[in-house]
Amino acid sequence: MALYKFSPKDESFPEITELASPLVNRLLKLRGITEESVAKEFLTPDYDNHLHRPELLNDMESACLRLESAMERGERIAIFSDYDCDGIPGAVILHDFFKAIGYSNFQNYIPHRHYEGFGLSNDAIDKLKNDNVGVVITIDCGTSSVTEVAYAKKQGIDIIITDHHEPGAVLPEAVAVVNPKLGDYPFKDLCGAAVVFKLIKAMLNRNDYGITPGYEKWWLDMVGLATIADMVPLVGENRVLAHFGLKVLRKSRRPGLQQLLRKTKVNQSYLTEDDIGFTIGPRINAASRMDNPEDAFFMLAETDLAKAGERVEHLEKLNIERKTKVALITKDIHKRIKDLEEIPSVLVMGNPKWRPSLVGLVAGKLAEEHGRPTFIWGADGNGVYKGSCRSGGGVSVVLLMQAVSEVFIEMGGHHVAGGFSVKDEHIFTFGERLVSAMETLSDEATVDSEVLVDAEISLDEVDQFLVRQLDILAPFGTDNHKPIFAFKNVSPQSVELFGKAKEHTKLIFQTEKGKIEAIAFFQTPTEFTKTPEVGALCTPIGHVEESFFMGRRQLRIRLVDVL
Repeated sequence: MALYKFSPKDESFPEITELASPLVNRLLKLRGITEESVAKEFLTPDYDNHLHRPELLNDMESACLRLESAMERGERIAIFSDYDCDGIPGAVILHDFFKAIGYSNFQNYIPHRHYEGFGLSNDAIDKLKNDNVGVVITIDCGTSSVTEVAYAKKQGIDIIITDHHEPGAVLPEAVAVVNPKLGDYPFKDLCGAAVVFKLIKAMLNRNDYGITPGYEKWWLDMVGLATIADMVPLVGENRVLAHFGLKVLRKSRRPGLQQLLRKTKVNQSYLTEDDIGFTIGPRINAASRMDNPEDAFFMLAETDLAKAGERVEHLEKLNIERKTKVALITKDIHKRIKDLEEIPSVLVMGNPKWRPSLVGLVAGKLAEEHGRPTFIWGADGNGVYKGSCRSGGGVSVVLLMQAVSEVFIEMGGHHVAGGFSVKDEHIFTFGERLVSAMETLSDEATVDSEVLVDAEISLDEVDQFLVRQLDILAPFGTDNHKPIFAFKNVSPQSVELFGKAKEHTKLIFQTEKGKIEAIAFFQTPTEFTKTPEVGALCTPIGHVEESFFMGRRQLRIRLVDVL
């Protein structure tokens, strides 16, 4: 259960910038922004002046030179991207660039999540060799592919890596490793799609290829989509890219994207980072989780209206199927848990019939329900036991895995979420080892799960003026969390359940300006810290938002908890 820390009411919050209201100045300070120049840059993102020169990225000139020579010779180029909501938009960007400059001798390759796994593989290189590919450009992968790049070199294929993952002690012997975490690039936290966008910017700085200056800004829709979906820190360059990416997304002419938004009743003109996180991203990821990741790629890249519509329909079916399978796995686990005499301190469940691509969603739900670390596993298309883990109760899953590292083939992640693969001989016993490790580690494995409440405000302050104040801090995400407000000692006029299965909660409060709703999705009243009751005083905690769902404009509170 989360602990809530209230920012002091009596603390002095001096004005950092005259560009912002007292509340926004307070929120800036709570985010560590205390200098006027930093605040101004944060509040007024500038595409022309706040982005670093792409040429500063490691190996950028080598990448450009090899790409230029490939195009001059008419070599076949392969765009090799990851299968998630960073790699796929990145692949669309490079695809669109080649189309725009009239270079047609290229192909896209996205590995199948279930059968091929993440990143470059020798099998994929063999397929590309058969297609007479001379140059491969990776997107969102490749920095750790030392042996695969060496194999490609033997096959006469040059690799240009564009990536953002942490480099190891040894780098692949690629033509170029363009990665912000290498060299002296001033901002280290770009996503994969942003890195390949930088490659295109560097190419256009050398030769405009007949493209109208500034035309590349249309591709910011994919950069913004990936930057928000990949949950990189939304500060510095990422804030600029996400800010302008959302602006372009709201005007994007991509027929697939437009039809997807219409189908899901999202108003494109008011699209937000939440729409990416809860609507667009899950459907793009559903393609690789359930079927072929190229379905999502073509939905975004397709220019034909009818074909794009077919892709949207297919993704929608996959997303429904994903939800159904996740629900079935969760139901199965709930049944198993009921049969246990006692729930262990680390919950470990698995089935070789479960897809590893789905179990992370299940692990997150169960960790939250039971307040303890949860490890859920399945088997991939090659019979390897793989899974995902989530931290519940503020325990580091990384420290837990490190304590029993001998049972894992691979493991990784951060304190609250991770992934792993387990050796065959340990698959049915590694849960017991994790429980033992939990007892041994005790306090060492505890991580901070404190939630900061930014300010206490009254329900009467929830209005358009407040929304406009908050808008200048958006988009929200990692390192720029959506402000959380506490509404002290208020009593709901009604407490309702809504949705087909009555799984969502709505509280209605009366204010001087009329009624206001506070809602929580997939949470019932008894699941809050305090169960809200009609007429009883409580303290709702939540975000203030403006909804445009189904054409209805509504100010409301999105509940985080009720105290």
